Amino acid sequence: MQVLVAGASGMIGTELTRQLVAAGHEVRRLVRRRPQSADEFHWSPSSRMIDVNLMETADAVVNLSGASLNHLPWTAATKRRILSSRLEATGTLTDAMRQAAAPPAVFLSGSAVGYYGDRPGQTLTEASAKGTGFLSDVVEAWETAARLAPEKTRVALLRTGLVIGRGGAMKPLLPLARLGLAGPIAGGGMHWPWVGLHDEAAAIVHLLTSTLDGPVNIVGPTPSTAGGVLRALARAVHRPYGLPVPERAVTLALRDAGRELLLASQKVVPERLLADGFVFRDTTVAEAMEHLVRAGTA
Repeated sequence: MQVLVAGASGMIGTELTRQLVAAGHEVRRLVRRRPQSADEFHWSPSSRMIDVNLMETADAVVNLSGASLNHLPWTAATKRRILSSRLEATGTLTDAMRQAAAPPAVFLSGSAVGYYGDRPGQTLTEASAKGTGFLSDVVEAWETAARLAPEKTRVALLRTGLVIGRGGAMKPLLPLARLGLAGPIAGGGMHWPWVGLHDEAAAIVHLLTSTLDGPVNIVGPTPSTAGGVLRALARAVHRPYGLPVPERAVTLALRDAGRELLLASQKVVPERLLADGFVFRDTTVAEAMEHLVRAGTA
């Protein structure tokens, strides 16, 4: 297949590109700078500028574009950028698809488990209702924008959890763990939905040729608490599970970001992916951490 990827230079996009090429697909990458190779094409989401002809030849479009959530704390300007970056990128892509005489058959659009909000004590599937909070509202608007793709285009929404790879949220956590400072946050009992980077990309490749549409939870098959995630990281780098971080310290330092990224409890399960036959490489968070430390993203 010919796959057009927005956000190809990020952690997930880089691994996705590697797996797509290894599987024999042709990848075209959208870039905001001047293209430097034959497989790069310029676009400007903030100006809604893109070459519509790209949609005529693409079999599928993968949208991983959006401002990082890790610029902390979340100021009002940061929150606006988190939302606008996602709506601009998604809207630019769906506008171009609707203008194409022969739009892509598949649109896989980034999303997040933030949709579910803080839901302690609940098991969350794709059928679970929307939660509350800033991230939940962002994801709802993001997914609504993705659904504006042409009627004949199959749209799958990639509700992703904490991705365990060399980047993203793990970038600051890994050096802290190596210093023996990765300890329980607010007791560590809240559920953190996680997924290994390899499986995140492999699930997207799987969805290219699946028949699934609508929301798809991309999280590991064995739920883990925050304590379990950080304990597995500490064990993988052969360091002690560090000093505890009280809830008050998280909320004082990070405010809304701390409450929604670190303190929310979300026991999310990949119900639809498993039913569709997808096989995870990393079935536990410990396996994902071992792969992170021993072989990077291998």
